[in-house]
Amino acid sequence: MKRCLTVYLRLLRMHLLAGLEYKGWWLMLPQVILVALADCISPLLLFARFGAIGEWTLPRILLIYGIALTSFGLAESFCRGFDYFPWQMLRTGAFDRLMLRPLPLTVQVAGAYFHLHRLMRVAFGAGLIAWSLATLGIAPTAAGAAVLALALLGGAAMYSGVFIMSSGIAFFTVRALDWIYIFTNASYQVTRIPMPYLPRALKGAFTFVVPMLVISYYPASALCGWGDPPALGLLALPAGLAFLGASLLVWRLGVRHYRSAGS
Repeated sequence: MKRCLTVYLRLLRMHLLAGLEYKGWWLMLPQVILVALADCISPLLLFARFGAIGEWTLPRILLIYGIALTSFGLAESFCRGFDYFPWQMLRTGAFDRLMLRPLPLTVQVAGAYFHLHRLMRVAFGAGLIAWSLATLGIAPTAAGAAVLALALLGGAAMYSGVFIMSSGIAFFTVRALDWIYIFTNASYQVTRIPMPYLPRALKGAFTFVVPMLVISYYPASALCGWGDPPALGLLALPAGLAFLGASLLVWRLGVRHYRSAGS
């Protein structure tokens, strides 16, 4: 385990140093922030024009959105290899080389890519969380910090699981994976909609199939006291790890099915 972690960190360091060799590497940092900022414009304009929707105000929406965005940014930054896997490794045959190395495949794939600018999504999401909590008048406490940390860890595990599951499915249908973006980029966009107004089908899918609401809405509710049982806010990490475990099973099934890119 220690050896795998050491190799993974060395891979990330190698990609980081390689990326810094480009003189214009820093230009990607404001680009990611601008993209994340653009996602906040529509709810900002909506609430500026029509005001609150019942008890739902802009800080409430942005708190949930910030938790989901930060979680997604962590997974996208530190599990980036699985996001690229179907197109950059499996389809090109590069995965065959990884199978010859005496290291776990998950470590090699997860550490195959690392882009510093992706961490800007994490920074922006953390800023949204801090602003929303301050605007809502939520004082920082040790219990609140623990709930938030569990939510972010669970969310990162869940989104990493989405990337891993999509890579596992790619062994069977590499050309039909566009639907997976419903559960990656589109899923944290759903958090901009107040949960009571979500269609029942979406609410069920993002609670019991991909537990996105479990890692975003319920921790926010526990932090702010919105009326839901506080214990639900502690389910983020178990739910995220459970989804990650299921994703690893799909990945292992795909690896066993794999017969080389030349077959």
